[in-house]
Amino acid sequence: MLSFEDQLAALQQIVSALESGQLGLEDSLARFEEGIGLLRQCQERLNSARQQIELLTGFDAAGQPITQPFDATATFTEPGAATTSKPAAKRAPRRATPPDQSPPQSEDPPRRLF
Repeated sequence: MLSFEDQLAALQQIVSALESGQLGLEDSLARFEEGIGLLRQCQERLNSARQQIELLTGFDAAGQPITQPFDATATFTEPGAATTSKPAAKRAPRRATPPDQSPPQSEDPPRRLF
């Protein structure tokens, strides 16, 4: 069985051949069907990989990573689409700090990835 990368490369070659317009009808149909099969196999592998991804949420007292399953549900909402959540509260506009004063320091420590 080909690797995902090899399947993707083969799919890209098929697309290029079809886009070139130099294949006959029968060859084009055969290559198209081959491409659909490769596309399905690639999609299955991606779906399987998505199910294996876990998010790092922190570390326990022994320094071992704490993970949770990745939630693959979409978080993007199309502009103009109806939503069921409450609209975000409006913030007051940020005021510029006069040059002779330094901005107030945040009480929260800076967030770090690791």
